[in-house]
Amino acid sequence: MKSSPRPTEFATPLAPGPGAGEKGLRSGALGLFSSVAIGISSTAPAYSLAATLGVIVAGVGLQAPIITMLAFVPMLLIAYAYRELNAVDADCGTTFTWATRAFGPRAGWMGGWGLIAADVIVMANLAEIAGIYGFRLVGLESLATSRVWTTVAGMVWIALMTAVCYVGIEVSAAVQRWLLCLEVAVLLLLAVTALVRVYTGGPPTATHVSASWFNPLNISSPQALTTGVLAAVFIYWGWDTALTVNEETADSRHTPGRAAVLSTVLLLVIYGLVATSAQAFAGVGTTGIGLANPDNSGDVLSGLGGAVFGAGGLGHALTKLLILMVLISAVASTQTTILPSARTVFSMAAHKTVPAGFARLHRQFLTPTWSTVGMGLVSIAFLVVLTSVSHNVLADSIGSVGLAIAFYYGLTGFACVWYHRRVLTRSRRDLLFKGVLPGIGGLIMLFLFCYAAFNVYAAPDYGATSVRLPLLGRVGGVTVLGLGALLIGVALMPVVTREHTAALRLQRSLLPHRLPALSAVESASRYLPADTRSGVGGDWYDVIPLSGSRVGLVVGEVLGHGLRAAAAMGRLRVGVRVLARLDLDPEELLARLDDVVREEDGPDSPRGGVTCLYAVYDPVDGRCSLARAGHAPPVVADPAGGVRYAELPAGRPLGLGGPPFQRAELDLPAGSLIALYTDGLVEAVDGRRGLAETLAGLHRPLESLCDEALATLLPGPVDDDAVLLLVRTRRLDAGQVTDWELAPAPAAVAQARRLVTGRLNAWGLAELVFTTELIVSELVTNTIRYAPGPVRVRLIRDRSLICEVSDTGHTSPHLRQAARDDEGGRGLYIIAQLTERWGTRYTEDGKTIWTEQALPSEG
Repeated sequence: MKSSPRPTEFATPLAPGPGAGEKGLRSGALGLFSSVAIGISSTAPAYSLAATLGVIVAGVGLQAPIITMLAFVPMLLIAYAYRELNAVDADCGTTFTWATRAFGPRAGWMGGWGLIAADVIVMANLAEIAGIYGFRLVGLESLATSRVWTTVAGMVWIALMTAVCYVGIEVSAAVQRWLLCLEVAVLLLLAVTALVRVYTGGPPTATHVSASWFNPLNISSPQALTTGVLAAVFIYWGWDTALTVNEETADSRHTPGRAAVLSTVLLLVIYGLVATSAQAFAGVGTTGIGLANPDNSGDVLSGLGGAVFGAGGLGHALTKLLILMVLISAVASTQTTILPSARTVFSMAAHKTVPAGFARLHRQFLTPTWSTVGMGLVSIAFLVVLTSVSHNVLADSIGSVGLAIAFYYGLTGFACVWYHRRVLTRSRRDLLFKGVLPGIGGLIMLFLFCYAAFNVYAAPDYGATSVRLPLLGRVGGVTVLGLGALLIGVALMPVVTREHTAALRLQRSLLPHRLPALSAVESASRYLPADTRSGVGGDWYDVIPLSGSRVGLVVGEVLGHGLRAAAAMGRLRVGVRVLARLDLDPEELLARLDDVVREEDGPDSPRGGVTCLYAVYDPVDGRCSLARAGHAPPVVADPAGGVRYAELPAGRPLGLGGPPFQRAELDLPAGSLIALYTDGLVEAVDGRRGLAETLAGLHRPLESLCDEALATLLPGPVDDDAVLLLVRTRRLDAGQVTDWELAPAPAAVAQARRLVTGRLNAWGLAELVFTTELIVSELVTNTIRYAPGPVRVRLIRDRSLICEVSDTGHTSPHLRQAARDDEGGRGLYIIAQLTERWGTRYTEDGKTIWTEQALPSEG
């Protein structure tokens, strides 16, 4: 009997990772030509000109050619922003990923939502246009005017183009190359034929090309200029598709950026040539074939084709070819609009913003499965719903897409500036291409967004619909639809960013809010959470006061991101603090912590994914004991200016078991600098050398050194959490420490009291003489009674008065409640009441009982 395979064997796999190039897409499938073809096809040049040129001419008259060229400027500036961002992070999520890194998950979600909303709206409209022109091409005008049949045809076109995108990026690219070549060839044929006829005896409407057409000062008013640019700027939209397939492009960090800039430049040439030739041939009249004729404003090319090519013979065939070209343009743009929306959703799922099912890949084609199919289904549903409600609403929705485009393009421009803010002064090129040009592009997009949303589109007579809103009265339906689509994203934002926000809040609450002020060291720290949507990780650090004025320094890392990593980090940090209070040596502390990690069970267990470095510094003798568990070694800078990475055994990560951890000892002069860090700080090329060079200026304030280290090593957003803990060592003065060695005899108790009294009076601490005598008497008596060998007594005057009694015994006394008839057992209880803290510290040759008392306040 054959066993049936488990369902999971044929399930499509999830993206292996969220990082650029880690999602499992077919890398290297596209070259520069294919990327440019995809970028240009997404703008639908023929359809964009057919639907927009008449509107532009109606607004600015003969200056239409210069308007189409001026609209190129902000698009080029934003293309530079895309190029620079892609060069450092070639992620198919583009605006979503980059805005998340620059401004956080909320901005990233809104950037991705704006792109998806624009693509879905346009896809539905382009599919309907493809249906209309498909019927016209075969002479079925009655079906072309039927809402039902055009909707059905649009649904079919979306399904077909979704299938093409599903079966592989190579198929999509091949289709786009052929369709684009045909589309551009017919547009060029139209433009050249029109110009030839203008200068060889064209129609009465023909006018020779004039330089005044390219002078923006001839436009009647600033408002007409702004309105014209607003209408023309969006015919360039779509070139960014070349960036959304970056992970499937050869040389993913550079080729897509070049394709984006090249696409916008080629679109400038196409639009400028066609607009100029069409205006020269047809003129700007409001009748006949005039470009300002309102009857032709929705499609100036169909009527122009018959006039340019003629009605008979070859001319009729070329006119039909022109209609086919507009159909091809709409179809090609439908397909290339599926690509960016599907890959943006795919990246969002890989980064855990939307359900993980959308991050699934086809095993053979290596294309996103559910994100591609999902975007196709959503677009079909959008087309059906809006067509059912009102064809006017569908018409206004295509106008509203401009708001979503301006929003996410502008956000990308600002993200580029903020992303690279730390390197803008590195060179003139960085300042220009990473700062000035993207910043200007972002400002232009912001202006266009506000001007369109609150002036042009908001007019009640703009578009086909209007809505009466409370307090505002009647508002244009285009503004309502555009802003409404974005506001839906705002409403969903708290849900999709909840885990990241909770993890970051948890992480921040578990890390030290401020480092303690200690006599042993001066310290400063920086924690930089990962900017990916996967969330913050499990990096942590701490500075722990220990007995005897010593200090514990710890830095660690839990692999992974999100709430689980943050929670595991919190448990381990608490564990380290508890173990440190036991005054364990570094290697012993790591061994106990290793047991804690190994004993954890369940999906949240960090077993095998934890590294840690623990050090103990003693300001009395300047010795620093260190041990590490798979963590990076610290950097040590001595006062003379030498910088080195400390040599100490690497150890194994926690939770794996194996050989014991080993300790290293360092002698640190006063003023030495120790840098503890996590891998995220030095993951860049030459990061370790850069950190060492930064610490060469060890005499500068620690806060300044921390800032400089982050600016040097992490000039932009980071993929992994980064921690930096800087510690400058100090030594206690000889006058602050006094110790004596006493013979193990009863007379030593009285001797200890006399020595302690004399030293406290010399320090001006007479108020503490009585309590300290009691403490010393009890501890020395216990030592003489229970432990062999000499007795050592040490006083340290620090921020508190520390009294230590050491012996060669290894048995620790325990605090207990003595019964009324007990002869002993009250000594430690009395000490606990007289001191702030007390405890036991084991050494290689015995133990030390220590106590701390608060110093009397001055005055």
